[in-house]
Amino acid sequence: MRSIQRYANAVSSMSMERASRALLSRTPKSKNYNSSETMTIESRQCIAAGSLVSLNFSLALTTGELIDSNFEQPAASFRLGDGTMLPGFEQELLGLSRGDEIESTLVAEQAFGAINPANRHRFPIAKFRNLLEDDLIPTEVGAVVSFKDAGGGDLPGVIAELTESVVVVDFNHPLAGKEIVFKARINSVIDADVEAVEIKV
Repeated sequence: MRSIQRYANAVSSMSMERASRALLSRTPKSKNYNSSETMTIESRQCIAAGSLVSLNFSLALTTGELIDSNFEQPAASFRLGDGTMLPGFEQELLGLSRGDEIESTLVAEQAFGAINPANRHRFPIAKFRNLLEDDLIPTEVGAVVSFKDAGGGDLPGVIAELTESVVVVDFNHPLAGKEIVFKARINSVIDADVEAVEIKV
């Protein structure tokens, strides 16, 4: 357990934005891409498995609360099927072409998954005793606590219940169980068998 920090309103906008970055979080795997000096030859291709896609997108809750958006920023680029984007969102892009725009509402199972009760774990209060006695660290329902997983990575969870003997920590994804409104504008599509060609100037 590394640290505890404030978790406002159960899921803060910062936490949801960080969670949504799982959609487009890695550098594309294509060669010589992301350069302003890259020139490609592109016809009106449709998005299919392996396509190199450049798009602007936004994620929101059905209440209208915006989770994340890059519509006011440079487009994000990735190759369909490389694991950068969750499968449910990729399915919404299949068949689209440059210039197309979509707005789709994905159920929880298509987006960040349903809430799994098995991801709520009970810990003896003794494991949190030192933190509970530290007045500088808020330890309360709604706070975020970070553990180390088997691979050494951070595994954050939310304190869902706090009693005199037990602390219940919820490790479900912050957006689990929520319908997500997905908007996207396709800026370019390059077929899987076409490489971006870098022109030296």
